[in-house]
Amino acid sequence: MISLIPPEEDQLAIDNSPLLRAALLTLEYMDTSGPIELTPSKALKRYFVEWAAEAFAWPKYTAADLYSMNKVLNEADFPPLVVLHDLLVGLKLARHYKGAMQISKWGTKVRHRPGVVLAVLAERLLHNYDHSQHTRFGDTVFGNWDIFFNVINVEAHGGCSDDHLCQVLYGSSKDRAGIAHSRTKSAFYIHVLRPLVWLGLLQEHTVGDGLERERIYTKTPLWAVALKLETDRHLPELVVN
Repeated sequence: MISLIPPEEDQLAIDNSPLLRAALLTLEYMDTSGPIELTPSKALKRYFVEWAAEAFAWPKYTAADLYSMNKVLNEADFPPLVVLHDLLVGLKLARHYKGAMQISKWGTKVRHRPGVVLAVLAERLLHNYDHSQHTRFGDTVFGNWDIFFNVINVEAHGGCSDDHLCQVLYGSSKDRAGIAHSRTKSAFYIHVLRPLVWLGLLQEHTVGDGLERERIYTKTPLWAVALKLETDRHLPELVVN
């Protein structure tokens, strides 16, 4: 199993990892402002969701984006916060206690060590999290992270589209597969590409318009720092003009 190497703080661009940034802000909030109240269904209460939308400034889920679709914000309206909530509790960085989420002793200890926090978030998100709950039809993907990391390492070295990755991994082509390809690409995005973007290992660029619109992925500097892969020896040097 491939795990992230915890990067040193000076190797981290925290703003490039929306998940790490949000986790650190939430841990800081609980440590300095106290527990976050929960609803009867154990979701984070609206006052914190509203604060998080502003503070996280999560790409594609900014406060402006969220309020354009919702008059008020509940946790379910902010998908990254739903995932973050699950991760913090699942990793025991925080816990539910007496109707609130509060920081744990371990969360207090590691919140000033962002490289460690990133590594444990990645371990859980990539290897022990059910992403199928966030797909429309409960779709899963075939493959494992040894395959995904090494294929993406080579194919995205100079940038590539999600269509291209699906073609390489599954032989799925948008020109031939139609709806089946759309479902494959959607599941691959939710299970693989989105987590890597949220962790700050990949950067997503949208190019084109309408039916020609596509997502292009490039590796961030953190990728080479935090991952040592079998295919590293096959990577050509990138020429920058």
